[in-house]
Amino acid sequence: MKHNDDMDKNQLKYAQQHLANERTFLAWIRTVIAIVGVGFLTTSLHFTIGVHRDARIDMISIVLGMFACALGLIITVLATAAYLQKRRHIHEGTFRPSSVNVILIAVFMVILLSMIVLYFSFL
Repeated sequence: MKHNDDMDKNQLKYAQQHLANERTFLAWIRTVIAIVGVGFLTTSLHFTIGVHRDARIDMISIVLGMFACALGLIITVLATAAYLQKRRHIHEGTFRPSSVNVILIAVFMVILLSMIVLYFSFL
């Protein structure tokens, strides 16, 4: 009877870890939706509400929208790879932090935010 209780606790622990892994993946997907949305919104509003035309600002707006979409794609791929890797680590009972992914995404976010600041500085 004691053996079954230990097995049930282990199953519950692994289920909780897998569910946390899935929630983390879904949080990354929500982040991607927000990033792509900001890029699309910036580009769309620029060309529909823009008061004056300037080729420099137009180009920054287009590049900003494209970069946001590319960043969304990159984050989706990285989040999927991290999800699969964490799933494997849960099964193996090991843990390795995902420092590289976090640093890489942070660098891309700094670039995106710099582009947004650049865009607004030319307005």
